[in-house]
Amino acid sequence: MAELNTGDGGGKKGGKVRSKKSNPGVDLTAMVDLAFLLITFFMLTTTLSKPQSMPLAMPDKDVDQPKKPDNFKVDESRLMTILVGKDNRILWYRGRFEAPVEAPTEAAFGKDGIRKDLIKQIAIGKAIAERDGKKDQGLIVNIKVCDKASYKNLVDILDEMAITHPQLYAIGDITPGEIDLLTKSGMY
Repeated sequence: MAELNTGDGGGKKGGKVRSKKSNPGVDLTAMVDLAFLLITFFMLTTTLSKPQSMPLAMPDKDVDQPKKPDNFKVDESRLMTILVGKDNRILWYRGRFEAPVEAPTEAAFGKDGIRKDLIKQIAIGKAIAERDGKKDQGLIVNIKVCDKASYKNLVDILDEMAITHPQLYAIGDITPGEIDLLTKSGMY
């Protein structure tokens, strides 16, 4: 038990016999116990900052499942490719690279840039799907990031995908022809 002593108890002075006065003692055990209980309580109940993460669907790696073909035919008018270049610049086109349905267009990040274009293209993709009688299909976005782009740009374009909700989006490898296109546009 912890005690606080304030003196040595005094010595004998003179011949009179006096009753011994006890020194005031303070027991600090209860206070120490309370302090540790409070520290423990606040440590266990405080929520620390949670790491921010973005959900990203990845393909299964099951070896037991039968092999499915890697390539499947997609209507070119449903395919939109976004090329992310350096200096926070974006170039996008719809269709195949060799014969685009919509010519490459430069866009910026934000609601007045790529988001506006994505919303427009999603509406076009839905209209095409309804025309063909395939209501469950929509726009497929292929994101291709060059080596000169920053990681922040990739996160920003993935945020745009989370906001606009295209039917399907994927991150793909950039081709040499697309690198040439970015180089001509000053984005590589």
